Amino acid sequence: MDRLIAAIREKQNPTVAGLDPKLSYIPDFIKKEAFSKYGESLEGAAEAVWQFNRGLIDALAPIVPAVKPQCAYYEQYGWQGMRTLERTIRYAQKKGLYVIIDGKRNDIGTTMEAYGRAHLGKVEVGGQTLPAFDGDALTVNPYLGTDGVAPLLPLCEAGDKDLFVLAKTSNPSSGELQDRAFPGGQTLYAAAGELVERWGEESRGKWGFSRVGAVVGATYPAQLGELRMELPHTFFLVPGYGAQGGGAKDVAPAFDKRGLGAIVNASRSILTAWQKTGASEADYAKAAAEEAKHMRDAIVAEIGGIE
Repeated sequence: MDRLIAAIREKQNPTVAGLDPKLSYIPDFIKKEAFSKYGESLEGAAEAVWQFNRGLIDALAPIVPAVKPQCAYYEQYGWQGMRTLERTIRYAQKKGLYVIIDGKRNDIGTTMEAYGRAHLGKVEVGGQTLPAFDGDALTVNPYLGTDGVAPLLPLCEAGDKDLFVLAKTSNPSSGELQDRAFPGGQTLYAAAGELVERWGEESRGKWGFSRVGAVVGATYPAQLGELRMELPHTFFLVPGYGAQGGGAKDVAPAFDKRGLGAIVNASRSILTAWQKTGASEADYAKAAAEEAKHMRDAIVAEIGGIE
């Protein structure tokens, strides 16, 4: 997590741009060019997404420390889409960006190890050991318990990679399960957070945070503040900013007195900024960059800077 924090401090920006592209977000000139080459096919859709992402990354790289592609938006286009995911990850990393793969993977034993090798580690092929998607971090679902997370910890340690574990998610129905209380009053999300703190205790870095982070939504600011107090060594990935309703005041409780402790995600508000502002198609990436700057400035003003 130190690599991510260093990038946040360098750019004075605690935000991550979610790369969750729909074809409806992509300017027509990009789609027309892709479809002229590959037809209205999975190949054509994947090419359009790749060109869209590349323009966004070029514009966003000087501003944000990280990007977060969501696997589902690529999986829907088959293996062609997954190739675009891999290309997007490589290109973002070449631009110096930290890449969080949002896959919310959840299984046990050797199956979870396979997920880890796919997204964070390397796989043996004959006499070679090769990276696959090779992101910098992966989101995971903890609700199979330690059996679903422990297989990833050695991979993370070996490859200097990180996890973000679901705790209190931003969706409206999250409370149906996550707010359920055990005897004694502890909620399920608080129990998940307690496990996250424990899973990361052997990997605390320069700024005091471990390589096992937690996902805590911007739409629940009271719970953000509660978990910030209870999990002093856990770095937060905070979804729900922008289109889902969270704002700068809502995410402020996720940060400590140094302005550290969290990275806030926005996807739709950045990807569709050109449509919302009435910008020309050619300026879609510029509009995304301006939206990312507005988000950065609002959050930094609210938390009082980053030390």
